[in-house]
Amino acid sequence: MAWAGWGAGPAGAGSAGGPSRWFLAVLLVLSGVVAGVLLRDGRWLEGGVAGAGALYFGLRASGRLGRRGGGQ
Repeated sequence: MAWAGWGAGPAGAGSAGGPSRWFLAVLLVLSGVVAGVLLRDGRWLEGGVAGAGALYFGLRASGRLGRRGGGQ
């Protein structure tokens, strides 16, 4: 029997349409907070990565990236 776990074709994760905008907005806020704390502590690389994550979640939540936007 084939495993139909996450990312395993049409039955895998994302087959129901992906995360909601509400969930993406929560991740945006949390990533922004983590980025701020890391940058405050002088951890520039880690803060930059968390900031990039916040940017990604912001683009996804606004519909400019992913299935709902970006011309796809």
